[in-house]
Amino acid sequence: MRTPIFHLLLAVLLAGCATPIVVHPPANRQERQAQSLREVTRLGQPGDWLVIRGYHGTDHLVSALTNAPFSHVALLDPERNQVIEAEGKGLHTTPLPDFVKKAHRLLLMRPMWATTPERQRAAVAKARSLVGRPYDFTGLVGINLPDHYYCSELAVAAYAPHPLRKDHLPPVLPPADMHFWATILWDSGPISGEPVDLSDPSPSR
Repeated sequence: MRTPIFHLLLAVLLAGCATPIVVHPPANRQERQAQSLREVTRLGQPGDWLVIRGYHGTDHLVSALTNAPFSHVALLDPERNQVIEAEGKGLHTTPLPDFVKKAHRLLLMRPMWATTPERQRAAVAKARSLVGRPYDFTGLVGINLPDHYYCSELAVAAYAPHPLRKDHLPPVLPPADMHFWATILWDSGPISGEPVDLSDPSPSR
């Protein structure tokens, strides 16, 4: 989510449609980040999802494009204190503290397929095996390229195949829709003065 091509693609899709919603860091940003890091460290398990609203310009565009309060998702690897994520530069790992710093708001989720410790560790191993693959820019408009991944596609693919799945995932799964396939374990909560997304449960504390 960090290249001019991606910016151009989203700008074309948004032209004449909507104005990107920009969020600004709150006064207690460092306090919120420290709390998020504590709670993710305390509650997070291998293969959990971290869904965030980021500060980058592309995060604003993604949020506007999907008309949703979230813009990015990564897979948690607590044993290495890292996340595995897909951005414009490709699939890569990021130290957990650095990822948390990118978050305006953060949700910790447990995917519905994370039913055993073995499955959770396997999901992390699968995601790590994909590190280095290219980012799927066209996935954002429903055209998925083989061996390319956008952020939520990586999060779901880590659990493939899904023997317990009875429903059908959409061609593109926006970060804001991840909770339909997961349990929300913790929510850093909306910033004071910002609208609350009523599709989410009340923030856990």
